[in-house]
Amino acid sequence: MVKPVRKAVIPVAGLGTRFLPATKATPKEMLTVVDRPVVQYCVDEAFEAGIEHVIFVTGRGKGLIEDHFDYQYELDSTLRSRGKEAAADKLDAETPGAGQVSFTRQQKPLGLGHAVWCARDIVGDEPFAVLLPDMVMDGEPGCLKQMMDAYEEVGGNIISLQETSPELTHKYGIVSTGEEKGKAFEITGMVEKPAPGTAPSNLYINGRYILQPGLMELLANQSTGAGGEIQLTDAMLTMMETEPFYGVSFNGRTYDCGSKFGFLEANIMLALKHDDVRDEVRELIASLDL
Repeated sequence: MVKPVRKAVIPVAGLGTRFLPATKATPKEMLTVVDRPVVQYCVDEAFEAGIEHVIFVTGRGKGLIEDHFDYQYELDSTLRSRGKEAAADKLDAETPGAGQVSFTRQQKPLGLGHAVWCARDIVGDEPFAVLLPDMVMDGEPGCLKQMMDAYEEVGGNIISLQETSPELTHKYGIVSTGEEKGKAFEITGMVEKPAPGTAPSNLYINGRYILQPGLMELLANQSTGAGGEIQLTDAMLTMMETEPFYGVSFNGRTYDCGSKFGFLEANIMLALKHDDVRDEVRELIASLDL
């Protein structure tokens, strides 16, 4: 029986320079896709998958994220006094309960691997998930739930993957694959942004991981890699020498909200799933003279 995954790490310390000046005072993770912050989609996905405790790795200027996931008495009271019980109840249902979230600080921007390592004491000696909030996933069930289903079958370390066009593989982390194992398949190697024509597959890593606790020790001793940062991929490659890694092809759509196009794409596509604006968005698209 595999050890359950109860905790998820969400790194939110990035500066969001691609969205300046919008992110000068507002965390990029708090930019809204339709009617909820980008990071809310990530947290919803984690809790849907059965995660009990979400760990945010924050940085300077990220206080709005902590406030967003806190109970706001004044707002709740105001909504209820104005007869907006449904809105207040909805906010209550979406607010994490006491002890379900923690915040720890990454004081210096030393890379994704370092951000994950900053959560080591809260994670403890148990497997954990990592969700990158820039990547908004649209699927039923959610991406992490699909991964959890595979994890229950094979254990080990799980990476979510998605297909991309062969001509775009140089933009992503790409994996090489082995035998199928139930809902998953073996990962035999990983390469970051391979040169055009050299990618081992067209499957890219789309920002969701289930990892065993031994990774934290590797990150503690990990040398800096690309960009002078501590890279999560480097530690995973080391771990792959002694522990199994599996991939799960995400049955859904991934929006890279760390890019302007991906952010706009997510707003349009997810708006088409909202009853209150769907028809108007369709009419707007149909009216465009492109």
